Amino acid sequence: MTTASGLSGLPDFPWDSLAPLKERARAFSGADQAQGDGLVDLSVGTPVDSTPAVVQDALRAAADAPGYPQTYGTPPLREAVSAWFARRRGAPDVDPDGVLPTIGSKELVAWLPTLLGIGAGESVVFPTVAYPTYDVGARIAGATPVPADATTALGPVSGASAPRLMWLNSPSNPTGRVLGVEHLRKVVRWARERGVVVASDECYAELDWRSEEERGQSYDELPTTPSILDPRVCEGSHEGLLAVYSTSKQSNLAGYRAAFVAGDPTLVRRVLEVRKHAGMIVPAPVQSALAAAVSDDAHVAEQRARYAARRDVLLPAVQAFGLRVEDSAAGLYLWATADEPAATTLRRLSDRGVLVAPGTFYGAAGAHHVRIALTATDAQIAAAAARLTA
Repeated sequence: MTTASGLSGLPDFPWDSLAPLKERARAFSGADQAQGDGLVDLSVGTPVDSTPAVVQDALRAAADAPGYPQTYGTPPLREAVSAWFARRRGAPDVDPDGVLPTIGSKELVAWLPTLLGIGAGESVVFPTVAYPTYDVGARIAGATPVPADATTALGPVSGASAPRLMWLNSPSNPTGRVLGVEHLRKVVRWARERGVVVASDECYAELDWRSEEERGQSYDELPTTPSILDPRVCEGSHEGLLAVYSTSKQSNLAGYRAAFVAGDPTLVRRVLEVRKHAGMIVPAPVQSALAAAVSDDAHVAEQRARYAARRDVLLPAVQAFGLRVEDSAAGLYLWATADEPAATTLRRLSDRGVLVAPGTFYGAAGAHHVRIALTATDAQIAAAAARLTA
């Protein structure tokens, strides 16, 4: 990526560059019926399973929507999100006034620096291996994107030299790394001392693959990975904090664009005011579907079990192919390396008819890694595993 800011400095959309490898993978012809022929695309994390009936029913019931929806979200929706944080995220005191539905989470990530009034001469920090939209959002605002994995990497900043916004991503896309309570708490304290807003992208929180021993607690005690709004992290205050969440992964709702941001009511109201002027409104039927999705835990458990089963098939096959899987403790991806340039690994995998994403899409630090998605059907995952172990 270039270091230019503003719209003229935006990079090319990275997935477009995979077209030649996609054609190469399509040419694969399996040695036996189990391997199949053609492409198995594990490069994009798009859900393939059906949208749960409880969500579809809510959408249909709200289909007669002749009036404009509320930008702020309906009170029942905001209360449902607040209850979800208490029930699923260990954050019992999320104020419904600090909840705002968004048109998927990607648009919020891309526009948050602009919505917060961040601009030229100011900086936005995000992980060195990260979803590219954090970088893009800083550029859209005209701010300076700063990849950094630790506050110490920023040097002795304070006052005017401090970043305006710091992005966290746990579980990480693409690495699957989970940030613990102590780590998060230290970041929050550091940011508050310097007036830095912390936005935590937590979209994969329901997909935690760690054992109870690794988690240090049973699944029933705290069912998901730690949130920035967890009182153990924020020490009883949501000031300066925002948590971003999407139902695309947990509920197969990518097509609905159903997400939300929650936390500091003052920050949420600032974001809301701009969104009202700009017409950035979640459609009323989608708001009803979103409320249904966060109010029903059963379908989430079912989907998590599907991904766990696919992971159990794909992980050993990837390792048998000679890749070392690192982190990947949560989320929808395997972060893997053969200690070679990502382009080399991509070509070797495409020769087996399997398309994945190069780590370079997520920053220079991912140059020797690939990201392998679990978002394919059972049959496609089985075919990929067969090809990799042939």
